[in-house]
Amino acid sequence: MNIIASIQMVSTTRRADNLAEVERLLLQAKQAGAELALLPENFPMMAQEDAGVLSIKESIGQGPIQDFLSQQARKHAMWIVAGTMPIASEDPEKVYAACLIYDAQGERVARYDKIHLFDVELEGDESYKESATMMAGSQPLVIDTPFARLGIAICYDLRFPEMFRCLIDQGAELIAVMAAFTATTGEAHWECLLRARAIENLCYIAASNQGGLHENGRETFGGSMIIDPWGRVQNRLEQGAGVVTAEIDIATMQQTRQSFPCLQHRKIS
Repeated sequence: MNIIASIQMVSTTRRADNLAEVERLLLQAKQAGAELALLPENFPMMAQEDAGVLSIKESIGQGPIQDFLSQQARKHAMWIVAGTMPIASEDPEKVYAACLIYDAQGERVARYDKIHLFDVELEGDESYKESATMMAGSQPLVIDTPFARLGIAICYDLRFPEMFRCLIDQGAELIAVMAAFTATTGEAHWECLLRARAIENLCYIAASNQGGLHENGRETFGGSMIIDPWGRVQNRLEQGAGVVTAEIDIATMQQTRQSFPCLQHRKIS
């Protein structure tokens, strides 16, 4: 069995402060025995305005945020699934919300660009239009790690079960969900969607969320958690910055899939 960690933050508008907080929380995760740690969506900045992320965008393979992540992974001999950060796109006014994954030697081994962009209008004056500053990705990602075959999803991706089935069809055993779920939608749907994705796919779900009131006035739900393939919450953090850890047992998960073979009973794909 292996220990994994979901890190929760309340990111500010200042990159330096946020990276210092990441460093503190990664150390906590390491001290708890974690071999893989997730960071939430927007971990380097919750910008005052959506276009504010352009001020910290980096080209892939170079930049202070990427250097920091590589150094932290190497320092702790820990895999890091780095939430999202703004990576330059072909449009100078837009970025990709990219999840970069680093191995325990500090090498970047994979990248996933958020596919489903959050363009919604909620009740009252709460509205979001990520497509104004972001380019959508197009390719799901599943990679091999020493702990499990790992799939990646980001925030709004959680609402699209066909994406998770795509990850399962590529062999995912653990799916990491990094988010900045709003307080409104999180209260209604965060836990039930996460548990449903674990149950229907008989896989582990590790979810890392933003969790609190941010300087830009946005309120995020928190509730970072790790869920087993039977849908049981192994550990959870309600609000504020912190770390939740849990053991994953892929051998037992495979036994569950064999004894309860609903994935093999699919009639429609």
